[in-house]
Amino acid sequence: MFRSHPVLSVVTFAYLGLVGWLTLGPQPLDDSADSLLWRLVAFLARHEQTAWIGYNTIEFTANILMFVPVGLFFLLLFGRRRWWLAVLFSAALTIAIETAQRFLPERVSDPRDLLSNSIGGVIGVAAALIVTWPAARRAQRRRRDLRLAR
Repeated sequence: MFRSHPVLSVVTFAYLGLVGWLTLGPQPLDDSADSLLWRLVAFLARHEQTAWIGYNTIEFTANILMFVPVGLFFLLLFGRRRWWLAVLFSAALTIAIETAQRFLPERVSDPRDLLSNSIGGVIGVAAALIVTWPAARRAQRRRRDLRLAR
């Protein structure tokens, strides 16, 4: 799997390293009200249409978005036939991260992260299935045509 897709493997491991750094590394120190995140939350709160979007909503959505590439990369590595394995590995990764965070004093393990990360992984797998569907259909037709030609 890794030998047949060396570039994809490197990109996947690089992205997983980034996810590891973001989720297990030190927390950003800028929690002041003047930080970009808190200015965004304040901006959204000032407008009636977006007042419902608070810090928790942004964090939940960010966790989903962070795991979409994880599901996508895992599906591309494991293949369409093993889509379930990509979903399983995405969920296993988030369980491992949340378990590790329980032992890090500067991190907080949150059950909502399990849900949001898993949703992101499933969305990534689904997106990869949709994107690779035309190529899979062409390959299936070629195999069928080769069998009929024999």
